[in-house]
Amino acid sequence: MVLNRLLNDGLKLQKIFHFVALTTILTNFYVLLFDERLIIDRTEGFGVYIDRTLKKVQSTFLQVFAENDIDLTIEQWVILQRVHLEGNDAPQADIAKSNFRNRATTSRVISGLCKKGLLKKSRFRDDQKRYKLVMTKDGQELMEKVMPLIKDLRRVSTINISQKEFDIFYQVLDQLYDNFDKYEGYKPS
Repeated sequence: MVLNRLLNDGLKLQKIFHFVALTTILTNFYVLLFDERLIIDRTEGFGVYIDRTLKKVQSTFLQVFAENDIDLTIEQWVILQRVHLEGNDAPQADIAKSNFRNRATTSRVISGLCKKGLLKKSRFRDDQKRYKLVMTKDGQELMEKVMPLIKDLRRVSTINISQKEFDIFYQVLDQLYDNFDKYEGYKPS
């Protein structure tokens, strides 16, 4: 029960991380979807806005990391944060599932974090096939240094965006995801 709650909370935090700056386009996107006066296709170019904003979010995070002598990539930060949220003995397979990356990519990122001395990886006693991840003292110290910066970036990302707009933004993102998840290929009329 606690693990499920942590996973759910962690997924919410991860969504915020990945899409935090996208909230700045919510109002325009909402108008694009619901303004009947628009003549153009209402979905024309929305992917460009999502991609542009995601790149801006990532470059801003990396800039803040660099300005504060934090040697992390975005992917490393996401994994480190997930391990932090999971607590001691975080299963590597669960981390891979929760960050929307394949196992090979996740394993590569985890190896980099282990080489930096931020994580330790070992096998579970009762299941030698599974790996557990434990944050080291250096990893915990880095989390303490990074979290105030992350919280500030999240705060800034929602300036001038109401809770209602933010909720609609998530609903739209979830619906877009579901629509593409169900896509079965082009079928000419």
